Amino acid sequence: MAKQMKVSHRLKLDLEAGNAAMVDLGKMLGPTGVNTRQVKVDYDAATAGQRGDIVPVVVTIFEDRSYALEYRTPPTSYLIRRALGLSKGAGRPGSQSVAKLSREQLREVALRKLPDLNTDDVEVAMKQIAGTARSMGVLIADE
Repeated sequence: MAKQMKVSHRLKLDLEAGNAAMVDLGKMLGPTGVNTRQVKVDYDAATAGQRGDIVPVVVTIFEDRSYALEYRTPPTSYLIRRALGLSKGAGRPGSQSVAKLSREQLREVALRKLPDLNTDDVEVAMKQIAGTARSMGVLIADE
């Protein structure tokens, strides 16, 4: 049985898929001593199919400066803005609305986000996504 490596750092980074900025990687990973160029190459190769999206990654760095990358789904607010073609949410979400999210769009976002949510039920995931949308000043159709 192989000996488990001890984790020295664990960082979550939100990077552009297929084109991670070396500046961002250098700032966050530089102090850890890991090969940032190799992290960028691995990240870009793994996320090339999602180019243009923001794909969070959890970088686990071990004592010997090796690393493991764990990819997550894009942030919920990003998926909602992209579905609606918005650049940002409302300035005052409680009293101002910027758009209306249809049930189909809500379902698409929920299905995309499902692997990172704490549920396997699409209806529950839709409720969670709807809550995020409301906090951005986005109305939900049929509510």
